[in-house]
Amino acid sequence: MQDVPALYRQIIQSVGEDPEREGLRDTPQRAADAMAFLTHGYNQTLDDIVNGAVFESTTDEMVVIQDIELYSLCEHHMLPFIGKCHLAYIPNGKVLGLSKFARIVDMYARRLQIQENLTQDIAYAIQSVTDARGVGVIIEARHLCMMMRGVEKQNSAMTSSVMLGNMRRSATTRKEFLSLIGKG
Repeated sequence: MQDVPALYRQIIQSVGEDPEREGLRDTPQRAADAMAFLTHGYNQTLDDIVNGAVFESTTDEMVVIQDIELYSLCEHHMLPFIGKCHLAYIPNGKVLGLSKFARIVDMYARRLQIQENLTQDIAYAIQSVTDARGVGVIIEARHLCMMMRGVEKQNSAMTSSVMLGNMRRSATTRKEFLSLIGKG
């Protein structure tokens, strides 16, 4: 990422600003550092995140974690989308440490993508780590690419969902999940 500050300097010049102006002098490096932070999910793996925190359990009832905040960048405009993730899984002999769910959400959120793919990535990751009988993931987010540019709709929000296993096959199970997060 060593050439990124120079690229930001070019962007500053191309919009008609002076990159040597006092307020902008350090901006290329700061912007490069910010971009590295906002995309650090590329430098993480699911194995690193989980770090062995999968435990045997006889629990076979739905586990729900809701309102996990997330911050991501859309791949089309590289503008933020901000929201929350609700997820549930039905254990099949093992459970995952609670904080690992938030870490999984963060790992995938800190990449360039669309919300639909983020929702899918999180669901499949939970499924692969836990071998759950069912997984449900719902993301609600506000997209600055829709709010700050283009149609400029300030009150718009997007909801995406992915249901796997029993969550997909069973309307009753899906309804339980939605009810537990206040959406059913």
